[in-house]
Amino acid sequence: MGAVRVCVNVGAVRPPPLRRDGAPTLRVVGLVRRRLYNDGMKLRRPMADYLVYLGVRSLAAVFLCFPINANLKTARLFGRIWFHLIPRHRRRAEQHLRDSFGPTMSAGAIRQTALRSMQQMVMMAMEVIFAPRLINEWTWSRYVRVGDMSKGLPYLLQRKAAIMVTGHYGNWELLGYMLASVGLELVAVMRPLDNPYLNDYLVRTLGKAGLDLLYKKGMTRSADDVLDDNKILCFIADQDAGRKGLFVDFFGRKASTYKSIGLLAMRHEVPIVVGYARRLSPDFEYQIEVSRVIWPHEWQHRRDELAWITQEYTRAIEQFVRQDPDQYLWVHRRWKHQPPERNRGAGAGAESAGTLGSGVSPLSQPVAVKKRTESRHG
Repeated sequence: MGAVRVCVNVGAVRPPPLRRDGAPTLRVVGLVRRRLYNDGMKLRRPMADYLVYLGVRSLAAVFLCFPINANLKTARLFGRIWFHLIPRHRRRAEQHLRDSFGPTMSAGAIRQTALRSMQQMVMMAMEVIFAPRLINEWTWSRYVRVGDMSKGLPYLLQRKAAIMVTGHYGNWELLGYMLASVGLELVAVMRPLDNPYLNDYLVRTLGKAGLDLLYKKGMTRSADDVLDDNKILCFIADQDAGRKGLFVDFFGRKASTYKSIGLLAMRHEVPIVVGYARRLSPDFEYQIEVSRVIWPHEWQHRRDELAWITQEYTRAIEQFVRQDPDQYLWVHRRWKHQPPERNRGAGAGAESAGTLGSGVSPLSQPVAVKKRTESRHG
């Protein structure tokens, strides 16, 4: 399998700092890490971060001595402890469920769904540890079933550019990992973990399948290259985009959503493939499926193309979350920001800041999106 490549804008990265012995720091991931911390991230304590990393790696080494399904039982226990030990997370998940389902879900069902949601998150972390051992181009079918992929797979197999989106649902890491393992050229957009040592570990783990990673900071300056190279650009599309994101309906409430996905699709005239990896049992058993493909001809000539695209893939995510709410990350602060009162009816955010990355980019101007002369979907 190919080694992971972390895509960065080299021109924007400062020269690497010198180590105490005077030698330059040359590792690319380390260089990116230092830049991210110098550009506004919280000041870290390297020794504390490293001790946390050692603890996680030590636990991972112990877990790897046992079968994956036995470890998933342990993960469910850890999830239950999390549920009871950190009440603010439990209350947040329950409140999100209450706001999303209202009287259609009883108080008991809300509590059970919140518990299973938090257990699913811990189980997913366990599965990420095991993925390099269990998932490759020969063994993936033991653990992953292919559901209805008819809407998008024929197009993806043509090696054409596309944007793939999913949500914090099921095992979103497994979705990209498995598709990369079978040979699709994927580049996943990610936010680096605050702990640089854990971040490096995650990058190495995902890279064993040949999955390329693209850091969110400065993303729009590299995303064009990914699509121009006829690769698949992947996003977790249900992230809060702040006060100036594009506000669309998600479970009946306005949710701030990044503009970059729609703007990139419009600029390159590529389809948006909405998919997911859903757990089928308490064991390591999943099904991947494509629930919706948004083709360029669907949004062209609409009054507000960007708003329509963003609402459409958000609606598709909501539809598969409703099929099994236990697998959604309800503790995630999806509705953290709300639109100003004057914009609630329109559901529109302010300009430019909804794009991923910093600074002004051509992709942050929705009224001046340049169309490609040749469509990729025909």
